[in-house]
Amino acid sequence: MDIAAANTRAARAFVRGLIEAGVTDVCISPGSRSTPLTVAFAEQRAVRPWLHLDERSSAFFALGLARAKGQPVALVCTSGTAAANYLPAVVEANLSRVPLVVCTTDRPPRLRDNGAPQAIDQVKLYGTQVRWAADLPLPTNETADESRFAGYAERAVRAALGVLPGPVHMNLPFDEPLLGAPGEHPAPVAVAPAVAALSRPGVAPAAADVRAVARRLGLARWPIIIAGPETGGLPAEPIARLSAELNAPIFADPLSGLRTGPHDRSRVCDSYDALVRDVAAVSLVPGAIVRFGGPPTSKALNQYVARFPTATHIVVDLPGSYRDPLALNTQRLEGDPGLVADALAAELAGLEPAAGLAEAWMTVDARARAAMQSASAAFTEPFEGRVFVELQRALPPGATIFASNSMPVRDLDSFVVSDPKPLTFVSNRGANGIDGVTSSALGHAAAGGGPVALVIGDIAFYHDLNGLWAAKRHGLDLTIVLVNNNGGGIFHYLPQAAHDGLFEEWFGTPPDLDFRPVVEMYGGRFTLADDWATFAKGLDAARAGGLHVLELRTDRARNVAMHREAWAAAADAAWRAEAVAAP
Repeated sequence: MDIAAANTRAARAFVRGLIEAGVTDVCISPGSRSTPLTVAFAEQRAVRPWLHLDERSSAFFALGLARAKGQPVALVCTSGTAAANYLPAVVEANLSRVPLVVCTTDRPPRLRDNGAPQAIDQVKLYGTQVRWAADLPLPTNETADESRFAGYAERAVRAALGVLPGPVHMNLPFDEPLLGAPGEHPAPVAVAPAVAALSRPGVAPAAADVRAVARRLGLARWPIIIAGPETGGLPAEPIARLSAELNAPIFADPLSGLRTGPHDRSRVCDSYDALVRDVAAVSLVPGAIVRFGGPPTSKALNQYVARFPTATHIVVDLPGSYRDPLALNTQRLEGDPGLVADALAAELAGLEPAAGLAEAWMTVDARARAAMQSASAAFTEPFEGRVFVELQRALPPGATIFASNSMPVRDLDSFVVSDPKPLTFVSNRGANGIDGVTSSALGHAAAGGGPVALVIGDIAFYHDLNGLWAAKRHGLDLTIVLVNNNGGGIFHYLPQAAHDGLFEEWFGTPPDLDFRPVVEMYGGRFTLADDWATFAKGLDAARAGGLHVLELRTDRARNVAMHREAWAAAADAAWRAEAVAAP
């Protein structure tokens, strides 16, 4: 058997299967064992190959690209620890429901578990983190290989786009010789892009479940709706219609997609994080809480919800998922959130909702919003929360703000206000990690949907410096706001901050790094913003494109104090400036 020809035939069939299923992008890291698959991708034009030198960064880039496009992105790496470096992004894709087709290449089975070099156990390497895993057979050069390998590819895309989207793992072993000599290598055959890409099937809620939930909501006085984080955003208009039928306020996490845009935002609350920190918030008692999306970013809101265990708690989610960390769920309603919201709104049509709660929440929310915005503008020192105020004002419609985990995503939640200008807000909130954030943002930028601004802390930025190579290699545009407080600012809000002898070394962990030379090494422009005027000029300069890092240096301890002052000002304005009576 001509092994090299068999490898080429199988790899081309697998790539063809991906193309015919609608895959348009693949992220490839260099390696030897992956040669047949890499060459098969490089020889066609229907899929765009994105070269990455670092597998971890490559996987997070694919994650960002797949999330932005809403379709699967493929990954290719060689055998051994290269495949293990995909794991953090695979975990995030699993929990964030992002479709990836992860293709690890492998030694043939006879070289497994016997000390062969660069051979680890890759079969089901990612365990329960993937929707489907398959260890493909060695290519045989039989005619059946054409349909066999193309079929595996199509099945992989279907599994990634299933009822609950997510990553799949294809482990492809190849024997040597991996590739024939140039004179023996068969000429590539062009593959046309898919006429109709595979798409995710919609899931309608069961009619009986809709009626049961509608009855509960009809009996419950003063419901509220929580729109939590969701990949791709939640359907704004159906949830707004449901809110109108119930006269229910919507506590809209910015990652839900409901906080900005042209839809009805008349009942959208954006300052709940500050409001519910105050004990006065318990005077507005919800009779029912309906949650779409994941648990909200705001810890204060989660704690507020937990105060009402006897309320009706309804979680709307896709089949195969269970996101109820507070264990408060009274009734689960399975289905696509838009279909569920429309079905509930239709069932509740004509309901005479109780007045009072929505009106009270919107009153205090408006007061808190004004106080938070005023406080953020009044601080003379650089204040981390103001970064998002400035970005929301400066960025054009259709732009994306990517918030790193730790403090940036919390400040996004606290300081972005409801606004008709549509902006997209994104964060890796599946596992809430700080690894791969820059690469994920670059993946979003690669999708070409509009300008992207990343807000990231210094430690998260350090974690993924390798990811900056993609900006240089692929000529990507990304504005990075580097909030440099020289350490782990979020730990100042936790109990260990009181332990002076241990805190700074083990939790504050100041890295003391100058990032300018690294940014310039990757061909980026670097601006140090000492004040907000310089910050605004830096944002203007970034419009020219390319990689632009705008560093804002802040003081960790002072930022804690300023946050607490802003929250206190919001609570005072909302609850005590003029009493709001409970309905």
